Amino acid sequence: MNVQELSIAGAFVLDPVVRPDERGEFFELFKGTAFRAATGRGLVVAQTNVSVNRAGAVRGIHYADVPPGQAKLVACLHGSALDVIVDLRVGSPTFGAVETVRLDDEAHRTVYVAEGLGHGFCALTDGAVVAYHVSSEYNPSAEHGVDPLDPDLGIDWPSEVQPILSEKDTAAPSLAEALAAGALPRWLG
Repeated sequence: MNVQELSIAGAFVLDPVVRPDERGEFFELFKGTAFRAATGRGLVVAQTNVSVNRAGAVRGIHYADVPPGQAKLVACLHGSALDVIVDLRVGSPTFGAVETVRLDDEAHRTVYVAEGLGHGFCALTDGAVVAYHVSSEYNPSAEHGVDPLDPDLGIDWPSEVQPILSEKDTAAPSLAEALAAGALPRWLG
């Protein structure tokens, strides 16, 4: 597995070694010891979520209260999705920065998102299956979001699909509103 840190501290792309043969392909989606050796971080999985999406479905930008926060390991098992990470940690040197990574069922790459970072994705294909292991169980009172279409975030959402948002994501505050309300996590260094 090749692990590369993105420009936002705590966000990583993992590219597996894919071993094809006459039966198909085999790869390790995640290997804890290799990930810890490359990043100094571990991942304890408390819950695994799977969503099946229409092309254009946007989920996020979501984050959880820190502490404890919620780290995520995200993969697209079928089809393709544009994964989005936003640094929402007040005081972080990269506060407001956005990283995007294409996830699909061909390259099999995954994304690790640390606690305090905002996360979302847009399905690029009908039937895109996105799975993510998370470090803490879903707690509705500790989950928050910012408007994924907030122009101040500057997310370059794919133009080939029409965004489909939930009512919750449509009603989410802008980054400026969440900051003014004191609702964003703090950078812990």
